[in-house]
Amino acid sequence: MLRRVAEILSRGVVLKRRLPTQFGSGPLFVSPDSGLKYYRLDLETADPTLFRMAVELVRPGDIVWDIGANVGLFTFAAAGLAGPRGRVIAVEPDTWLVSLLRRSAELAVSGRAPVTVIPAAVSDLIGLGNLHIASRGRSANFMEQGATTQAGGTRKTNCVVAVTLDCLFDNLPTPQVLKIDVEGMEDRVLAGGVRLLTEARPKIWCEVSSRNAERVSKILQGANYRMYNGSLDPVPRTRLSQAVWDTVALPDR
Repeated sequence: MLRRVAEILSRGVVLKRRLPTQFGSGPLFVSPDSGLKYYRLDLETADPTLFRMAVELVRPGDIVWDIGANVGLFTFAAAGLAGPRGRVIAVEPDTWLVSLLRRSAELAVSGRAPVTVIPAAVSDLIGLGNLHIASRGRSANFMEQGATTQAGGTRKTNCVVAVTLDCLFDNLPTPQVLKIDVEGMEDRVLAGGVRLLTEARPKIWCEVSSRNAERVSKILQGANYRMYNGSLDPVPRTRLSQAVWDTVALPDR
């Protein structure tokens, strides 16, 4: 009951926080409407795996695509690591979260890569789709074709534009890093990026639901990617035959 009350009271609240020092300590706007963890002053404890993956994958000068950017923790952490010679593309279908991302992107932060925010969903087809705004928090928003156990119901449904990774590939700088967090749509996202995977060959960090693990594995292996468990430190990792929740996929050159 207390959690439910907190979730209701959090709606519409916007807070200004700072990223950890290793990402430049830049400010960004967050909201507990996306997740109650954003009430914390110390963002490093909000999602340690996300920050660890940013450090592992992003290098100075990199172009990074963040598919399912939410409030932008990975977006702006990557921007701090990529630096002024890099660039970050944040793709997010929830227009309320897009407004937060754009406010954060407009903040003057020395040494940070520029951030471009695209208000769209990513799927295997270009068109329109229905985005469900999750009752428990916007971090669990999901497209009609996706699924999540964290939504707690649907608050409302919005019609959104959907694009493919290959459409973005035709119109944006080629990424060295691709992060995907799309609440059960990861198989469709990757299916719409065959040319991106085979031609650009970015490093990938993707959250993979168990129901999509087999299809995601086939797509990545078909594009000659090696899969690893991103929840483990790099040194003890061994190659996987099937994707897991935190999948790191690296291209075989």
